[in-house]
Amino acid sequence: MAASEALLWDANHKSMQMVPRLRRIGVAVGCLGFLGLLLWTGSNAPWALCAGVLYLLGEIAYWAWDRRRLVEASIVPGEADGPARLRLRRAGGQITEHDPHHVARVLIIHDNVHDLAKVRLSLHSGQFLFGRPGNPPALTTWRRTCRKAEVSNRAARWGMPGIPD
Repeated sequence: MAASEALLWDANHKSMQMVPRLRRIGVAVGCLGFLGLLLWTGSNAPWALCAGVLYLLGEIAYWAWDRRRLVEASIVPGEADGPARLRLRRAGGQITEHDPHHVARVLIIHDNVHDLAKVRLSLHSGQFLFGRPGNPPALTTWRRTCRKAEVSNRAARWGMPGIPD
């Protein structure tokens, strides 16, 4: 990040965390192979094979969704003394720049148990971005940067202190 950039959102974990995910998928594939052998020998457990396939499909869907999650938002100066731009970086490595006036809504959701927050960002183009958990940002910075956006915060609807989930 350059010295002239102002950080608006910074997630705690920015990587795709592929090693644990690949380990889980490897175990699931091994179990599917074993269950396939059991089915081949005439066992009566087709539900287990279907459950494993559903797990793999769910893991792939989660990977596709997670790689689009927002891990960093910063305001950068525009080119040739132009207006400042909003730079969004996603977990999959994609970096996009947007005009701050195209942000429709910023919602900061505070965790009830830990000192963390998640950001939900919607643009006028219809894009809706979810952020990974990170330290709670200052709302005034978002309000100064995205003047036309509705900036608000709220507490999470679950995970109340003292009540086990």
